[in-house]
Amino acid sequence: MKSIDPKDFKVTDKIKLNKLPTLLNVNADEDEKEEKLDKVQAKLSDFQDVMYAHNKYAVLICLQGMDTSGKDSLIREVFKEFNPRGVVVHSFKTPNSTELEHDYLWRHYIALPEKGKFAIFNRTHYENVLVTRVHPEFILAENLPDIKSVDDITPKFWENRIKQINNFEKHIAQNGTIVMKFFLHLSKDEQRDRLLRRLEEGKHNWKFSPGDLKEREHWEEYQQYYEEAINQTSTEQASWYVIPADDKEMARYIVAKIIWEEMQKHTDIKNPELDEKIKANFETYKKTLENS
Repeated sequence: MKSIDPKDFKVTDKIKLNKLPTLLNVNADEDEKEEKLDKVQAKLSDFQDVMYAHNKYAVLICLQGMDTSGKDSLIREVFKEFNPRGVVVHSFKTPNSTELEHDYLWRHYIALPEKGKFAIFNRTHYENVLVTRVHPEFILAENLPDIKSVDDITPKFWENRIKQINNFEKHIAQNGTIVMKFFLHLSKDEQRDRLLRRLEEGKHNWKFSPGDLKEREHWEEYQQYYEEAINQTSTEQASWYVIPADDKEMARYIVAKIIWEEMQKHTDIKNPELDEKIKANFETYKKTLENS
């Protein structure tokens, strides 16, 4: 199987999404991909246990992509070996009435991971510069002081949102949250095929929504706004990775390997050392237990 280098997917300069692949030729069958993923899963699970004990860092994994890009199944397969106490998944949908009484980042702040834990945002704070750009009327529900109609939503408004998101990520990164952001880069043809499967295969019917077809009509707009958001917010403390997503199994393995290799950079994450006074009294503790 072709070697995977995380640097090949990291956004370090301006990108054009239509120039990036949605499928990799890696010369591997499904069994080999699954075997590779299984090995990384196991290593990540062990590492998470150490990080939980170390209790100084948190990890935020952000997943974005068009409908059917494979976010849900990626979460299920990449993190299934984790201890449940160490990982939390948040799927952000249309803001509810309580969330709309706060600023748009509030619900993301309160969902941030505790120290020692992973949090996965399935759709993220970036929806506020993606869906809302395609459908700017959604901004009106936020009841902002200076926005009385869609006409009040100027380019400066979006520039400010991008700055706010960069500041949000900078703030949490400087306070011990390791941030990794993944865009699952799906082709329009593959999305069509996956939507058709939802209609044709009974067990997947429940996943289909007519709204998927309406959003598909805005494909080019979404690609434009994804490209702009990624280019403006891929920073050293919160990098974007563009993952070819037409092959779900391969996408899962690439994401898992990137997470693993990024975490290896934090060489200070180790199991804590037991207090020397406690270690010196091990024999006493053992005798106490044996006689109890």
